[in-house]
Amino acid sequence: MHIVKLDDDLRLVILEKVGIYSARFSIDAPTVLLSSREVLALPRELTEGRRTTAYKYYGVSYLTQNIVFINVRKIPDEKTLENTIVHELVHMRFPYLSHGRRFNKLVRRGLAGKGFAAYRSRKPAAPAN
Repeated sequence: MHIVKLDDDLRLVILEKVGIYSARFSIDAPTVLLSSREVLALPRELTEGRRTTAYKYYGVSYLTQNIVFINVRKIPDEKTLENTIVHELVHMRFPYLSHGRRFNKLVRRGLAGKGFAAYRSRKPAAPAN
């Protein structure tokens, strides 16, 4: 198994991919953290909920803070890295959607190059006169 090693070149590649996929999903590019040390360096209130367990996962999204953690040390190969980036950005674009068939379909569509319109919350229907 090949473990992805974080260096300046890989950091740049990841940030470029995040930028490309963020544009496809019509979202602002999140702040990207690439090590557990970076997660722990942030104030507790920013990473609340998944602060000390983040190292267990390939990635974690902190939706309200627009932060994504990509655990490069845990990711075995480049394909998994790209899947993880898209997976976390799908969380950012579709915050109301939990893991499941529809979520996985959106990840696959994102990887295939599909673009998505910006998120808009549904407005309540106007009262009938």
